[in-house]
Amino acid sequence: MFTPEDLNLFAEKGIDVHTVEEQLASFKSGFPFLRILSSASVGNGILSLDEQQTQYYLDLWEGYLKDNHKVVKFVPASGAASRMFKDLFAFLSADYNDPQTDFEKKFFNSIEHFAFYSDLDEACLKNEGKSITDLIGSGNYKAVVSNLLETKGLNYGSLPKGLLKFHRYATNNRTAMEEHLTEGALYAASSDGEVNIHFTVSHEHLADFKALVAKKKADYERRYGVRYHISFSEQKSSTDTIAVDANNEPFRENGRPLFRPGGHGALIENLNDIDADIIFVKNIDNVTTDARRGDTVKYKKALAGVLLMLQAQAFDYLQALEVGGADLNPIVDFIERRLCVKLPENYDSAMLKRILDRPMRVCGMVRNEGEPGGGPFWAVGRDGIESLQIAEPSQIAPEERDVMRTATYFNPVDIVCGVRNSRGVKFDLTQYTDPATGFISSKSSFGRELRAQELPGLWNGAMSDWNTVFVEVPVTTFSPVKVVTDLLRPEHQPE
Repeated sequence: MFTPEDLNLFAEKGIDVHTVEEQLASFKSGFPFLRILSSASVGNGILSLDEQQTQYYLDLWEGYLKDNHKVVKFVPASGAASRMFKDLFAFLSADYNDPQTDFEKKFFNSIEHFAFYSDLDEACLKNEGKSITDLIGSGNYKAVVSNLLETKGLNYGSLPKGLLKFHRYATNNRTAMEEHLTEGALYAASSDGEVNIHFTVSHEHLADFKALVAKKKADYERRYGVRYHISFSEQKSSTDTIAVDANNEPFRENGRPLFRPGGHGALIENLNDIDADIIFVKNIDNVTTDARRGDTVKYKKALAGVLLMLQAQAFDYLQALEVGGADLNPIVDFIERRLCVKLPENYDSAMLKRILDRPMRVCGMVRNEGEPGGGPFWAVGRDGIESLQIAEPSQIAPEERDVMRTATYFNPVDIVCGVRNSRGVKFDLTQYTDPATGFISSKSSFGRELRAQELPGLWNGAMSDWNTVFVEVPVTTFSPVKVVTDLLRPEHQPE
């Protein structure tokens, strides 16, 4: 099936031929649906903290930071913002010139409330010889949009979200990346003021991210009295997946097999490369303003405190099991009640050790208020054991969609990760994924239809075999930006 040239391409990308063959087999067989049993809720897999408990976990985290452990804030930031502006791209190509849809009217009626307004106004003056106000007044709406999206202006249609101006302040307007610098200083700084932040970015935007850091870093260090250690990585080409045609044969362009990025699940490799004791994971667009950041900081610390408590207990029980002769009842109770893993009747101490000795994550859960995306469920793993998982709609069989619709909580992808074992050795995170949780989608390349394969999602199948704990957090900690008009919501506007 593969030519010597194909094999050379695989070698260049760092992909083993066996991996390619497995991917091709998955196209033919498909991926099994995740077997979900029920949605998680408070008292049924989701922990709800009262004020006293919250304060206890906050204190735990503050004490931990004083010991100068290595903490890293990990921010997936490689996605382009093109989907943010899809409605504006549609307006540019529409056969009408004035705003017609509710979205278009909302955008133009509130345009001065966007943090990028002054930059856009400058671009319009430079390229059109008119301000935004004058262009709109003369009915030239499309000129405003083209200066926002295209290379002649701000080029926002091609930039990643991290580089876009999100929020207005009295003295400066901030990009999403800058808001993460602020967050890092507020909940991830060691007692001597060290803050480690890692961004995953696309190769084409790496230089722009580095330039923004070089420009802004010193300002934020002075503001918060910290020293930033900011690093970047790109999605590895070895995590790309082969595309196929309608017959499930390798899709070729100019005679070469076409590979596509494996989706955000590929970032488990990047996460695995991080040298840290505790890692915070948070999407680039899930930020808010200084005035509304209080809950975000408070509950990030609380989630980390919960992780520390559970991790310490798991390590103590592991040690007891390794010594031998331990009473298994409290260990079983801990695994079932606190780690939310339902053991089979035939468990033994070896199974208990295996469950306790793996990476741990504590995930913040907010009430579902209609946002698209995954949710928390009790699910059956490939080992037949019931545990908590974050599931996307695409992972769930049509006949189980009724269960999915019962979910009252949503996953905001606010995750705190414990990635070292009881001996302080880093887990190899690639060993705790479930390869069977990938999915297949239909795409095209230069007008030709193809089938693409994505790896298990970062917080879905890529963390399938982690110990997973869900904690209720207020909706104020969740403020994603999926479309540009989301920036008009109160959580993205000055008070």
